[in-house]
Amino acid sequence: MNRKARRAGLKSKNFAVDTDPGDGSEAAVIAGWMAQASAHHQAGQPETARDICDRILARAPSHVNALNLLGLIHQASGRQKLAAKTLAKAAASDPLNAACHYNLAHSLLALGREDEAAIYFKRAIALGKRLKNTETLIFANPAITTCVDHIEEKWPFPVKADELFARYSLELIASDMFLRCALEIEPLHHASLEKLLTLIRSVLLRSTVSNFAVSDGVIVRLFGAIAQQCFINEYIFAQSDEEMRQSGQLRELLLQKLADGDAIPPLLLAAVAAYYPLHSLPAGRSLLARDWPQISADLVRQQVREPLDEAEDRKSIRALTTVKDGVSLKVMQQYEENPYPRWTIAPIAVFADDHDAIDSNMASPAKDILIAGCGSGQHALEVAQYRPDAQVLAVDISLPSLAYARRKTREAGLRNIDYAQADILKLATIGRSFDRIEAVGVLHHLAAPESGWRMLLSLLRPKGEMRIGLYSETARRTVVDVRRLIAERGYRPTPEDIRKCRHEIMRDYDERGWRTVIEAADFYSMSGCRDLLFHAMEHRFTIPRIKAFLSEHGLSFLGFDLEPRTIERFQKQFPGSAALTELDKWHAFETENPQTFRHMYVFETRRS
Repeated sequence: MNRKARRAGLKSKNFAVDTDPGDGSEAAVIAGWMAQASAHHQAGQPETARDICDRILARAPSHVNALNLLGLIHQASGRQKLAAKTLAKAAASDPLNAACHYNLAHSLLALGREDEAAIYFKRAIALGKRLKNTETLIFANPAITTCVDHIEEKWPFPVKADELFARYSLELIASDMFLRCALEIEPLHHASLEKLLTLIRSVLLRSTVSNFAVSDGVIVRLFGAIAQQCFINEYIFAQSDEEMRQSGQLRELLLQKLADGDAIPPLLLAAVAAYYPLHSLPAGRSLLARDWPQISADLVRQQVREPLDEAEDRKSIRALTTVKDGVSLKVMQQYEENPYPRWTIAPIAVFADDHDAIDSNMASPAKDILIAGCGSGQHALEVAQYRPDAQVLAVDISLPSLAYARRKTREAGLRNIDYAQADILKLATIGRSFDRIEAVGVLHHLAAPESGWRMLLSLLRPKGEMRIGLYSETARRTVVDVRRLIAERGYRPTPEDIRKCRHEIMRDYDERGWRTVIEAADFYSMSGCRDLLFHAMEHRFTIPRIKAFLSEHGLSFLGFDLEPRTIERFQKQFPGSAALTELDKWHAFETENPQTFRHMYVFETRRS
């Protein structure tokens, strides 16, 4: 059937695109057409789907879904130039649409425009809230999936490299640009993928010892990307005694070349950076004085320039209070050694969606906001982006965390956040009050959480709102179980012992019922794992305990922050909007669904 005949078919009763699909509005008609185009595409009828997309774009030239689908149709037919042009229009029409950026990157890659493709892959990852999670897209590569399956079949026994890469070569995996982009900019959270990356790192290390003179190519690029991932996750990957010996050997070679002024091959730099943060080297600062090819420049920026800038920035962070409480000092030491949370991608405006339900309850816009326990700044940036007219005071006990937060805030171009060091227990001395206070994941690390909460309440203005995050006793039963194991084994909160503990968890999680631990994002970084399993102080709450505190202090409960599907399940059991603010009903729901608050109880309250 030619195109003219297909178009005629669109008007027939068998495919009546002009039929009013709903309320008769233009939007409803186009929505009906789009649904039909998607159905035909999925049914293996791309030409019909293309014609419907053309019809939609004739009426709505910037229709994102139609442009994206049309771009995919062009991609599949090998028309990559046309696909790239169409997908670029889609991305321009909706800059926050991760799928459009991801699909455009693939067409640019097919056209050999690798630098541009990397930009769009990284934008897609940054916008990942609206995309499938990064790990799912990585596993779309059959070479990676096959290797991971083979590792899991043998686990916990080791797999030989020649056996692992018999079907798909390491070069084929290294050529996966999306994988490299993800490794460079985002901490990955998947146990099976970690096992593969750990093995690849050891293989590349051995090959570098034999020949470190390679200066370019996909293998060098992959090793550089793995080195960036290792820095992001704070070298959480397991390493054998032989790896420690070999990496130490290469570290000494790198230091000798620095001292002699010799050229440093990119592969050598990547190999060392995959096991040691470059700024920690005795002559690490001298790496900044050299001219580097792009393949190495990103490593030097990440592992030398940025950490040194943060170290210098600590000197200018003001202290609002002293820190003298014994528990506060222990917690401060932990976060000085391991700033938390470990994050790389600044929040984007799409995160504002999370606050829509909350804002409907707000009495008035908050002008003065306190972030109590801001950590490394991700939360503070999110709040400041969403409320650009507010002045945000973000305090934390850890200077390294605050320095990291200040650097990321400068990168984001935000000017409405003031960072300062302070102990929550002494904030009453600063002589300020706030319209809104946010303390998520902080109070349960104090010696007396309710005392800290009351301290924050003393700073809250009448009708002010609070956003609180507290650990759930019910949801953290597995964590408590693992903490017992840590005590029994005598594991300490050191990098070596954290790696050993993680290996034991990854080996035995299934039979011990610890799946929720390895599914936690915090499990995949050194600071996150320490915060999750080795914290110096941890309290856990129940909903009745929260309810008692709210009642005692006259606070209105406005609702929990939860995924929409969880809210839907709750509403099936407890219909009506009023039920969403009834804590007794939530307690009953959690009792039946123990992992409801697996991250935390995060909820909104208002002062009368």
